[in-house]
Amino acid sequence: MKNLQFPIGKYKSIKNPSNEVFNEWVRTIASFYNDIQKLVEGVKEADLKKTYRDGSWTIKQLVHHIADSHTNAFMRFKLALTEDKPTIKPYFEAEWSKLTDYQGSIDSSLRIIEGMHIRWVELLKGMNDSDFKRTYIHPEFNKEYDLIEALCQYDWHCRHHLAHIELALKN
Repeated sequence: MKNLQFPIGKYKSIKNPSNEVFNEWVRTIASFYNDIQKLVEGVKEADLKKTYRDGSWTIKQLVHHIADSHTNAFMRFKLALTEDKPTIKPYFEAEWSKLTDYQGSIDSSLRIIEGMHIRWVELLKGMNDSDFKRTYIHPEFNKEYDLIEALCQYDWHCRHHLAHIELALKN
């Protein structure tokens, strides 16, 4: 049986990616808005309530979560680039998904994703090797992340949730 929680597999860190892998990660970030837009374009409101497995988030919650998550990721990049090993602020994504803004239209979250991903790619393309070695501290995991690992995580996060939406649309 296909693993519905991790349809593309669990996250695996790649510490020293090849140039080809690195460029693929940047392409994932760059194409993400178009990819998610194609999936949800024309989807009826009733279908946005579909889930990819019992007890999972709805498509609507996933889109809102992605806007929140990727905005936080972008800000973590900026903090790491402008401060010395900043400690980031974690957030409780499961609790955020219960807030009333997650019940509203996905249009505003799609606009956030579009604009933020454009800016994120501009930032990534302007970074050099030493920039990707800069780090932030995640207090929830008591771990220091460099920006290459953060990019790896968000490449996976994009593909992970696109797969969730695809599964939900098939239900």
